Amino acid sequence: MTLFHFGNCFSLAYFPYFIAYKCSGLSEYNAFWRCVQAGATYLFVQLCKMLFLATFFPTWEGGVGVYDFVGEFMKATVDMADLLGLHLVMSRNAGKGEYKIMVAAMGWATAELIMSRCIPLWVGARGIEFDWKYIQMSFDSNISLVHYIAMAAVVWMFTRYDLPKSFRLPVTILLGLCVYKGFLMELFVHVFLLGSWTALLVKAVLTGAISLCSLFLFVTLVHSN
Repeated sequence: MTLFHFGNCFSLAYFPYFIAYKCSGLSEYNAFWRCVQAGATYLFVQLCKMLFLATFFPTWEGGVGVYDFVGEFMKATVDMADLLGLHLVMSRNAGKGEYKIMVAAMGWATAELIMSRCIPLWVGARGIEFDWKYIQMSFDSNISLVHYIAMAAVVWMFTRYDLPKSFRLPVTILLGLCVYKGFLMELFVHVFLLGSWTALLVKAVLTGAISLCSLFLFVTLVHSN
């Protein structure tokens, strides 16, 4: 039974990535190693972020239940390094915008999936007692994939030299939402005391809204050119 539960969680977490890789056409371009390079860039960026946070942002020593608003906001600001990393990956790949976006997003999201969820699923989902948090973790990995695709698309649009002036404000707002989405989610959970399933639903809705706006701007920009 525990092995069956682990198989369900593993399939729910990893198969959407495989389907996205196959159906996006990346397999036809032999982009596997490009995605691996993007994943390696993710690891390097996360290492730099951890060193920066450990050096300049000490552990919060406030009271129990007190939310360090300023500290968490500053920590979330460090996630701008992800934007630079995605831009670096896309600038090193030649091809259409769709190809660059998918290579960067797939490599980035897959690296995060392996580093942050592989061991917890392997250790926890095979436990004796059933726990919904591993199903939630699997759903969250799918939300992260959509998030990074949208983020890569926004970064690609923002760095275009021919981006129309009317696009700059909405693209900049979307960049800010992509960076501070995790901070906003933590704030919502703390203020409204959201449960785990409710928080996951809010995260999915917020990610979906950002993704749809990014898709609309991307399609409009591509067709206008």
